[in-house]
Amino acid sequence: MSNTTHSRTLSAADHEEEATRLLAETFGFPAFRHGQWEVVRRLLQGRSVLSIFPTGGGKSLCYQLPALMLEGLTLVISPLIALMKDQLDFLSSRGVQAARLDSTQDAEEYRRILQALSAGRIKLLYISPERFGNERFLQTLKRLRLSMLAVDEAHCISEWGHNFRPDYLKIASLARNLAIPRVLALTATATPPVARDIAAAFSIHGEDIVQTGFYRPNLQLAVWPVRNEKRENLLLQRLRSVPPGPAIVYVTLQRTAESVAEFLRANDIKAMPYHAGLEPPVRSRIQDAFMTSEEVVVVATIAFGMGVDKADIRTIIHYNLPKGLESYVQEIGRAGRDGQTSVCELLASSADVITLENFTYGDTPTEEAISSLLKELLDGEECFDLSMTELSERHDMRPLVVSTLLTYLELMGILQATGPYYALFKFQPLHPSEVILSRYSGERAQFLRQLFRQARKGRTWFSLDAHQAGRAIGQPRERIVAALNYLDQQGDLTVQAQGVREGYRLLSQPQNREALRLALCSRFAKREELEIERIRAVLNYVQHTDCRTQFLLDYFGEGRGACGHCDYCLKRNRVRLPPAVSPGFSAEDIRKVAALRGENQAALATPRQMARFLCGMASPATTRARLRGHARFGEWSGISFRFVLSFVEAHW
Repeated sequence: MSNTTHSRTLSAADHEEEATRLLAETFGFPAFRHGQWEVVRRLLQGRSVLSIFPTGGGKSLCYQLPALMLEGLTLVISPLIALMKDQLDFLSSRGVQAARLDSTQDAEEYRRILQALSAGRIKLLYISPERFGNERFLQTLKRLRLSMLAVDEAHCISEWGHNFRPDYLKIASLARNLAIPRVLALTATATPPVARDIAAAFSIHGEDIVQTGFYRPNLQLAVWPVRNEKRENLLLQRLRSVPPGPAIVYVTLQRTAESVAEFLRANDIKAMPYHAGLEPPVRSRIQDAFMTSEEVVVVATIAFGMGVDKADIRTIIHYNLPKGLESYVQEIGRAGRDGQTSVCELLASSADVITLENFTYGDTPTEEAISSLLKELLDGEECFDLSMTELSERHDMRPLVVSTLLTYLELMGILQATGPYYALFKFQPLHPSEVILSRYSGERAQFLRQLFRQARKGRTWFSLDAHQAGRAIGQPRERIVAALNYLDQQGDLTVQAQGVREGYRLLSQPQNREALRLALCSRFAKREELEIERIRAVLNYVQHTDCRTQFLLDYFGEGRGACGHCDYCLKRNRVRLPPAVSPGFSAEDIRKVAALRGENQAALATPRQMARFLCGMASPATTRARLRGHARFGEWSGISFRFVLSFVEAHW
């Protein structure tokens, strides 16, 4: 690229001048926003940085610009394909060589990108956290010169953060193994403890944490108390009273997105639902309509927004309570990125609390499930592999919970992840085997000839078990995977990997298994407690008797005076929500629990499993046993899980 400069050829004094030139000529911006140059300067000096900017604060530029000034490839880890696509569209329009790898791409496009990487024609590559740990992809990265790793949504790395993802926890160790010289961790929602977690994971010094502040003077915050049955009408009233312009209405459930959008359309508001249950082309069409319209209202779950870079969103209304203040701040931060006044309102109903709490309770595994999973892991071989889905079904834990438990065992030094790998490879030759082999000589040609002989021929594809092939020809599995990957990149084979499994090594046996079990139970209980505390923090915000903006800033460790423009500062009435009340269970309810126990359903073998079932919270075991059609499933879905669990335990 003609406008790419190498950082090592510039003195420290020249960095800012060159960066400012690129900012204007390549990105089209006249000046850095607050905090951006502080981040860029540190990265160009070879330091790792944690950037905590509010939503819309310009985090992306903090790695896009230095990527052009550094030799080698910048990897960008992003959790959303939509976000990758939007950023790539912008970079392409500015002549920046960037690409993404994701699950929507076909084999030909994947091969073309890998070839461009090998040739050094790509400066930024966007990938998912899952791909970063992918065995075949790591083989590719080891052959490339990596200058920087940018980790978006870095709060996911903290197990005490609001959106912990085990795949994120492994990013730091992979970055160290690849010897990536600098890391930029980016987030819009890090409380002080979470920021410390992120910094510790990537060895970021305190002076290299750049936080610009969450305060947005153009956002007008307000809360409206409402009874559940009157919520739709209040939403209609609020949408008609706010200034015209694009709007997002956030809801908790997919079915709510559909019903509310239908209600608004029936009242002459151009509304469209958006949620993860829609087909990708439908979601793309809705997003495109929102981006180009001045009047579309999108009624969306949290699936919408992270990939939307629209500066003139005038209104954001939370139809349901958010699951935490971190989510809330991120979602309202999508309003008014153009600096113009925007309205952020929350319709507060205590009916939402049960739904939010039950999502949390549904993720906590039973003590029995933890015990059985530990026994399987600790009584097995030293080196083993497993399928998350199969483990989830055997022990009645959601796959994410299984992954989290395995991560805890890694943190305790009991297990070591040896990385994901594929049990089976399929390949289709694009040239005759003799033509492929003729390009190699000596031992390499002999190795490939032996490898091809291990493949089983199907109608159009050959299949190869890498483990079995390695044993048969006396070669390490890693060499076989690397060879297939290389031949795929060269256009000699089309390779497909199947049957992903996670590899682990048992490092040590715990001195006391019962103590380990109790420690894991305690850890999950703490996670449950923290998630419930997040919901309580939302309720405290709703019922706060002072400046709302200041309440949010205090939560994120940032102090300032009253904002002067939230509903409290403007002297509107205070909000009070009624507390949850324990229902009066009857003798008939006791008989229902006894009858369910009498059915001897393996999926309802513990009080917690039965309480989840009665509250309508599906689990791998109830799904496998086809109990979602049972007459009692979800019968008490309107009751708090903790009340149901206490009742079931008392009559077990």
